[in-house]
Amino acid sequence: MKIKRTISVIFLSLIMTVGYSQEKSKKQLREERKIEKQKQTAALVDSKEFVFVGRTALPQGFRTMDLTTNPNYVQFRPDNIKSEMPFFGRAFSGVGYGSDVGLHFEGTPKEFSVEKGKKSYQIKVVVRGEKDTYTLLLSVFFEGSATLSISSNNRSTISYNGDITAIEKIEAK
Repeated sequence: MKIKRTISVIFLSLIMTVGYSQEKSKKQLREERKIEKQKQTAALVDSKEFVFVGRTALPQGFRTMDLTTNPNYVQFRPDNIKSEMPFFGRAFSGVGYGSDVGLHFEGTPKEFSVEKGKKSYQIKVVVRGEKDTYTLLLSVFFEGSATLSISSNNRSTISYNGDITAIEKIEAK
């Protein structure tokens, strides 16, 4: 009887030891993936060449809009910014009824600054399009998600939640 009890105690302790060691390895794997994603995000931000793709739009005074079925992006390069974002909100002047009311512009940035904060990168870009000057404030969190705020002289400010990716992924679509 003592032998059975001793064997069962040894067997249970082995199972618990193996179980705890696997728990630790799962945590380590998760941590490694997190660190790898942070390195990828840092490389994208440092290169200043990436694409922001919005998942949701947050217009001022309106409800949140889902953008997963609406193709949209802002392409960031040090020498060129290209935006194909939808706009939901109030236009003040210079925007006619029945015209394409999205934030579609392309131009050379007057300002392109990147600052690393405690939890995110803060990127500020000022670009002049054909009809307006746009200020883009992009907060890129270390895991790759981002928040973009676009303000202009002729429209109310709008914010977007989304992710940044490498430029090649968007061009391949």
